[in-house]
Amino acid sequence: MGSLMREAPVDIRYWLERAVAAVEEWAAEYGPYQLHPSLSVSDEEFAEAFAALTGRLHDNYPFFHPRYAGQMLKPPHPAAVVGYVTTMLINPNNHALDGGPATAQMEKEAITDLARMFGFATHMGHLTSSGTIANLEALFVARETHPDLGVAYSADAHYTHARMCQLLRMPGFVVPVNGQGRMDLAACEDLLRTGKVGTVVLAAGTTGLGAVDSIHEALALKDRYGIRLHVDAAYGGFFALLAGKDLEPAPWRAIAHCDSVVVDPHKHGLQPYGCGAVIFADPAVGRFYAHDSPYTYFTSKDLHLGEISLECSRAGAAAAALWVTLRILPAAQDGLGRVLRATRRAALAFASLTQKSPHLALYQQPDLDIVTYFPRRDTAAEIDKDSARILAAGMAAVSDPIFLSTMRVGASSFGARGHTVRGDGRTRILRSVLMKPEQEGRAEELFARIEGLAAST
Repeated sequence: MGSLMREAPVDIRYWLERAVAAVEEWAAEYGPYQLHPSLSVSDEEFAEAFAALTGRLHDNYPFFHPRYAGQMLKPPHPAAVVGYVTTMLINPNNHALDGGPATAQMEKEAITDLARMFGFATHMGHLTSSGTIANLEALFVARETHPDLGVAYSADAHYTHARMCQLLRMPGFVVPVNGQGRMDLAACEDLLRTGKVGTVVLAAGTTGLGAVDSIHEALALKDRYGIRLHVDAAYGGFFALLAGKDLEPAPWRAIAHCDSVVVDPHKHGLQPYGCGAVIFADPAVGRFYAHDSPYTYFTSKDLHLGEISLECSRAGAAAAALWVTLRILPAAQDGLGRVLRATRRAALAFASLTQKSPHLALYQQPDLDIVTYFPRRDTAAEIDKDSARILAAGMAAVSDPIFLSTMRVGASSFGARGHTVRGDGRTRILRSVLMKPEQEGRAEELFARIEGLAAST
């Protein structure tokens, strides 16, 4: 880890020392005081606890390394780490301006940057502790605007939508997907004709395949049936920066005409967990959050973020970390767009190698930077067994480990993508999330390692 830190684009050690000094200088303006003795511990006591902590942290996968291509995990940018830790020394709470005036303003500015990325002319939004909570808030507003109506989401949508519908006591309707893992809009319209649905959830990057729904085509359904369109862009939202240059622009530019969008800066925004965001196109939906508190919201007549949020306490440090990151890597093609461009090139290169392999087959062409593939076997059962073997063998290797993930798919989904596979039932295939830009230069090496595992039956 030492060499990792030295090679980082921001010298974490140097700036954390500066962080402590800066906060101490600010705190000194209020005069000296003594810490209560109940908080004191000896250096020996802390050293023992710290040694135990760092030892326990070894029980992790190397999320930072290019050879980790498993789940949607990677380290935050060093600037975000420094921004978070610096602010955490003060520990503001962005629920109310009383608890975090500086970081609340940073949050508003960061949300404006994200809203501009999606092309919203007007907006209201805030950060959340996760994409799950952000989607909960979007569906909460959907329930208030379309009471007694349900929510439609695709069979490949994140499972959070079904859970949140249950929590909000709203009917949830599953819409089938087509051969690219995108919502079948014809099937969706059949459902809308029943009059039971008030909101359709579309995905800009499904968490399984990274598939992007045809959001631009769904706009006609919004006009025709008076429904809300919510876009779950928790994973893929920052790829909007590549619309029109590297990606087909229509789905991404259509987001600006939808009612709400969710994006997770703790994924492609290079932030620590947890940092989600929900943005609404119509600021008037803030009325659904109306509430009062007898002991907060008293130092300013400006909007307190807690007045437009279901969550109360939220880390001001998360807002500061995002704000400072966007100052050096703005939400623009020549800022964060450079990072997204590299991850997508890695996925496309990996997919191209898979298509030429005698041992592995590409499940479907990636839309973003998630690649799905499977061992070339005759039956679904053999594919399932061999996918599990490759996953386990890669993780268990001592000298050259590689970390992947698997995904369960229906046997019929192979045929929908032009693959001939016998058998039925749920089948595990291999899945690589190439969301680290460093993986662009290692795509061939990663692929060769996986192909070697597939060849060793």
